[in-house]
This record gives sequence, C-alpha cells and structure tokens, in this order.
Amino acid sequence: MAQHNETGKQGELEAVRYLQEKGYEIMTQNYRYQHAEIDLIAKKGKLLVFVEVKTRTNLSYGNPEEFVSYTKAKLVMKAAENYIFANDWLHDIRFDIVAVTVAGNELRINHIEDAFF
Repeated sequence: MAQHNETGKQGELEAVRYLQEKGYEIMTQNYRYQHAEIDLIAKKGKLLVFVEVKTRTNLSYGNPEEFVSYTKAKLVMKAAENYIFANDWLHDIRFDIVAVTVAGNELRINHIEDAFF
C-alpha cells in the first residue's frame, strides 16, 4: 500500500480516538454515496457530525485543513444529504474537519467545527 494511504489511515484512527475522547460516538467510517465519501460520521447527543479528516506528515505546503477544496466540501454535503434521508435524521447536523499532523513522534490534532456548510 502506498505511503500516503498509510498516512491517511493513521490520521483517521487518530481522529476516531480524539473524537471518542471528546464524547462523540462514531456511527460510520468511510461512508460512500456515488462519487462522494465521508471519512467519519459521529454523533454527540442530538447532533450528527460529518467529519473530513486530512492528514499530513509535514507542513511544507500548508496545514492539512487547507487541502479541503470547495469541490470536496460539496461532495461531502451531497453524501451527507443521502445519509440524513436514508437514516431519517431529524436533528441538527454539522460539518467538521479534523486536521492531523504526524511528524516523527509528534502528533497534532486541530478540530475545526462548522468548517463548511
């Protein structure tokens, strides 16, 4: 498997751990709808959170969260709409980014709530 895939998997695992520590229940990982994918869908009380996880091993080209494009945000929203209707969700939702930086033995997580809508 390519190194960037391993880095992405590690980032998702760290994001899951982080969110669970913050009291979120992970409902689904890697939810797919047509050409869209949502990395994590989490729930906290009556709030459903759609999470895009971005992981980088260095910051030479910018912070991980800067790599969530407008196109990616639209795809996530499209998949979220499908998930909401398929699961008859009638409460609040939010779109977050969890940016993970793994450099050597150092791990940094930046959780951005309401990242896009």
